[in-house]
Amino acid sequence: MELEPSWLTSLPLEEYGFTLNKQEFSDAINLRYNFPLKGTPSFCSCGERNSLDHSLICKKGGFVSMRHNQIRDLEANLMSEVCKDVQREPQLLPLSGETFEQRSTNTAAEARLDISARGIWNTVDKTFFDVRIFHPGAQSNKAATIDAAFEKHEGEKKRTYNRRVLEVEKATFTPLVFSTSGGMGKEAEKFHRRLASLIAEKRNTPYSDCMSYLRKKVSFCLLRTTLAALRGYRGRPVTVDSCNTDLNLLHSYELVKY
Repeated sequence: MELEPSWLTSLPLEEYGFTLNKQEFSDAINLRYNFPLKGTPSFCSCGERNSLDHSLICKKGGFVSMRHNQIRDLEANLMSEVCKDVQREPQLLPLSGETFEQRSTNTAAEARLDISARGIWNTVDKTFFDVRIFHPGAQSNKAATIDAAFEKHEGEKKRTYNRRVLEVEKATFTPLVFSTSGGMGKEAEKFHRRLASLIAEKRNTPYSDCMSYLRKKVSFCLLRTTLAALRGYRGRPVTVDSCNTDLNLLHSYELVKY
């Protein structure tokens, strides 16, 4: 697994979040150069044999959703500097009989996307964004090249939301696809170039500096959440007995006892 190297060329500026502790730095170097990780458990608390790939796809402990939410919040915060009406998890307009050619289109009554904002592609129109972070080492991605994997995940997002956003919301849709190794898809790259140009214009600073800043912010966000999943505590395996405990009976017993 090769991590995108923006974090390696960054100064350790704590105010921007460009810092790692010594364990994180050691793990990041090992990931960067495909060295084995030391001190990780042989088995995950979910019961599966532990490995780098398993750590980054196991949903126990909430690290997969944490990774997604951190990127979502980062992108929303970055957009808030130059965009209007930035919302997290906006609900789509309800359908009233509309149908779509693509059967894969999401028609759920309370469908939501990750972010919406006005002012990205033009001043007034709204754009909806949805984030996905995939792990190249997952079984569903192993057979594909990294470019093909990005294209696949972007395509899945578009087939799910694009027509509904275009036809009902009268807005545009941009999938923001990233990998755990630090890369981003073509749509996300195009979006960040546009965002960097807007920030550069507002701050009156060189575009290259703004683009470098955005790359570093995304790189560190992906890196830190990836490293958290490698060593983060996922709890002990839940036993059947603990799940089936009658809490009311236990409470009654405590009242009689004392």
